[in-house]
Amino acid sequence: MKKVRSLILAGLLAMAPATVMSPMALAQENAAAAAPAADNAAISTESPDNATAPAAEAAPAAKVAAPPRMKPTEGIGMPKPGEITLQEQFTSTGHTARWLHDKMLLPLITIISVFVLLLMLYVMVRYRRSANPVPSKTSHNTVIEVVWTLVPVLILLVIAIPSIGLLADQYKPAPKDALTVKVTGYQWYWGYEYPDNGIPEFVSNMLPEDKAKENGEPYLLAPDNRLVLPVGRPVKLIITGADVIHSFAVPSLWVKMDAVPGRLNEKSFTIEKPGVYYGQCSELCGARHGFMPIAIEALPPAQFDQWVQSQGGTLKGAAAEKTAEAAAATAEKKI
Repeated sequence: MKKVRSLILAGLLAMAPATVMSPMALAQENAAAAAPAADNAAISTESPDNATAPAAEAAPAAKVAAPPRMKPTEGIGMPKPGEITLQEQFTSTGHTARWLHDKMLLPLITIISVFVLLLMLYVMVRYRRSANPVPSKTSHNTVIEVVWTLVPVLILLVIAIPSIGLLADQYKPAPKDALTVKVTGYQWYWGYEYPDNGIPEFVSNMLPEDKAKENGEPYLLAPDNRLVLPVGRPVKLIITGADVIHSFAVPSLWVKMDAVPGRLNEKSFTIEKPGVYYGQCSELCGARHGFMPIAIEALPPAQFDQWVQSQGGTLKGAAAEKTAEAAAATAEKKI
């Protein structure tokens, strides 16, 4: 009986290597089985009947290359040394604001300041003690009082009329076809999201000094990722904050809006010219408040659509129709 059991055990041990294979052996066996299949696949793809159609159906859509990063122009979209006026403007409200500042406020301020200075000098000389040992005791002058009341009122009215119009223009609702972009302020960087195009949020941090110089951009104003917008198309920014109050400000586009946590503020505008426009956070928000710059890269519509596609986004409206027509025309040519 013991001999029978021994024989059975010996037989089982002899059969075990054949039934239980190691992972290495399994891998080798699978590779050997796959080789003929690969050969057959190569033969089938070489045949003229089957080569074109399956390959065309299986090929993934080609990724669109992003347009090259635009170089800034010195003095455009950024402050100039020694400048006393506003930066050159590239939106309609910006033009109005610059006209109001340069053509109305600065001349009025200059005239009033010079007039008051000359009046003070005249009074100091004309009514000095040596020239007037007995001072005048006049306490009222009706004409002078009427003049110094009416003149400031008229000046304020002249300033108020265009100012009210400018304020109204700044808060006009965006048109329905405006491109919507969500801007979120963080400590201490910005986040941009394109809900209309399906582009998820990406963040924008300040470039190191060596990298900014390498790119030919102003240090402390240049971020790694820019907010890309189209030229000639209305844009609606939805601005908020994630932690503390920030302020999104781009002076050359006359854009400034607080980014308040828990609140959605809206700012709309239309950029008139391609270029790079710089800004900064304009609300004290912590230790690195001065190191969260803004850069808006304004592209022609065709290049903006190219950028959207390069980010994996989708086009809307007329741009989508043009893209579909171009794709259809290309497909017809191939056929």
